Amino acid sequence: MPVPIRRLFVALTLCCALIGGATACGSGGTSAQQNTAAVVPEAATPSPSTSAEKQKFAKTRFVANAGLAAGATYQWIVKPYKAGKFKKGAKGRKVALVKAALAGTFAYNRLKAASKNAKGDPALAKAVAPLTAGIDALKGLPAKLRKGDSTDSVANSFDDIISKVKDAGKGAGAEVKDKVPSASQLSGG
Repeated sequence: MPVPIRRLFVALTLCCALIGGATACGSGGTSAQQNTAAVVPEAATPSPSTSAEKQKFAKTRFVANAGLAAGATYQWIVKPYKAGKFKKGAKGRKVALVKAALAGTFAYNRLKAASKNAKGDPALAKAVAPLTAGIDALKGLPAKLRKGDSTDSVANSFDDIISKVKDAGKGAGAEVKDKVPSASQLSGG
């Protein structure tokens, strides 16, 4: 099947333009251009020295992460617990426990991120510092939820830590509000 000459001409022109553009973007500059890059002192660009200084929008990120943790905890751990979904023999218990375990893992991950974000703001760092041990204690609790072990204490632990994080944020001027994560956020971590 013959190809019209106009299409061949357009294709050839595009190929030449792409090859010419790629060649023009090469790193072979003149020596004058290379020398001007060397003249700029490296000290002219300040760089943060600690990880706390590297945090941008620390309060905003703290509020977002803590809000997602609080929303997941309330929606899939506290609410089903209060409704009696975790009791043996309850209808939909296994599904509720699996969702709670997933939400617990997500909440733990977001609380760790929130505590890391808090280090970027001096007021938040002081307020959240006493809670890091409590946040670390949540690490093994999602597995207990999945198995259905001591769900009362696990649900209360998550609720207690979330309340303390919210209070700490409020005291530091970063009020945390519950934000229920989407299913993709919950499964993606």
